Amino acid sequence: MKLELHRVKVKKWAFGSATGFANATVTVNKEELTALLLQDERLAGIELHLAHPGDSIRILPVKDAIEPRCKLEGAGEVFPGYIGDVDTVGEGKTLVLDGAAILTTGRLVAPQEGIVDMKGPGADYTPFSQTANLVVYITPREGVVLHELENACRMVGLKTAHYVASSCKSAKADKVDSYDFPPLAEAMQAHPKLPKVAYVYMLQSQGLLHDTWVYGVDAKQILPTLISPTEIMDGAIISGNCVSACDKNNTYVHLNNPIIESLYKRHGKDINFVGTIITNENVTLADKKRSSSYAIKLAKMLGVEGLVISEEGFGNPDADLIMNCWKAERSGIKTVLITDEFAGRDGASQSLADSCPEGNACVTAGNANMLITLPPMDITIGDLPTAEVLAGGFFGSMNKDGSMDVEIQAILSATNELGFTRNGARTE
Repeated sequence: MKLELHRVKVKKWAFGSATGFANATVTVNKEELTALLLQDERLAGIELHLAHPGDSIRILPVKDAIEPRCKLEGAGEVFPGYIGDVDTVGEGKTLVLDGAAILTTGRLVAPQEGIVDMKGPGADYTPFSQTANLVVYITPREGVVLHELENACRMVGLKTAHYVASSCKSAKADKVDSYDFPPLAEAMQAHPKLPKVAYVYMLQSQGLLHDTWVYGVDAKQILPTLISPTEIMDGAIISGNCVSACDKNNTYVHLNNPIIESLYKRHGKDINFVGTIITNENVTLADKKRSSSYAIKLAKMLGVEGLVISEEGFGNPDADLIMNCWKAERSGIKTVLITDEFAGRDGASQSLADSCPEGNACVTAGNANMLITLPPMDITIGDLPTAEVLAGGFFGSMNKDGSMDVEIQAILSATNELGFTRNGARTE
């Protein structure tokens, strides 16, 4: 499968009479986009706002972040199962508005959504302080049940991202990145002197609004399976969950998975990257056993010598992470785990809810319980009082001077377990 990402660099958003791209700026017809989104009868109102790096703006509670993309050439359309049909994606040419993001907000679920500050110390913890953001504030109709509201919000973000990108198809790419994922028979024979490595990609699927969608299917309904990395770049995996903002893999993060990017960069140099196995995170012991055994069975069928395993969320999913680890290691496959920590504000508590002796190669994205004071901002987009009920906030978070005390758990992507953060380093 061959995919070209045609990246158009975006530095700014603006509102105007026609939606399109010129001079590194995406202009949006506010009335046209609002009318498109309000075709959903579950919504009572839509407000559009702009937020750029360095602005004195706080956005909360942020539900999802999506990068504007659309197909230029090839079968299907991005975000299959939602925008596109359920046909396989991951081939052809895809337009990417690089540097732009759609952020959805409003009085939604609240406890496990997040904060994005565009300046100040909070901005140092979220990658979305560095993107040019079109913020969509959503007001639902009364009586819409919670899971339907989450679905409506998800569709708002995806529709907005696709609408904007589709209106910019004539823009000339500043950069074209090409990715190729060959047939397995070919991949197995390539680079015979290099160790075969696969990626076990754990998807949040605990239910009760802790969901991830694959081609429109709830991930808790799947058995672990192989997927081409290029499918993921075309939006085959969509966030629909409300885990803590710090380590939520929002849709933007799935599209730009740093682990996949890093494995591609090392492919043919010191590893042979032969596949991605998606698996779920479950709530019952039987489901955890089934999925972990099946995921590692696939890895053994690929004949890999090493696995990179990433987690989403914390607590209950730690058991899935560790089960994947020891089953792989006891099968003779070396593992590297990527997670974050909830070690208490003093860092002295147990970092993970589970562990095993085989888990001796682990990358941490940081301690999400670390406390930070966020100064007041001139503008708030969203609902400021939700800061006290966000995961990482607490009653008393709001100070009289407009500042707030929160754990970095409340900041979007502060300790993202795919490495999509502003606090980290990598060796090349």
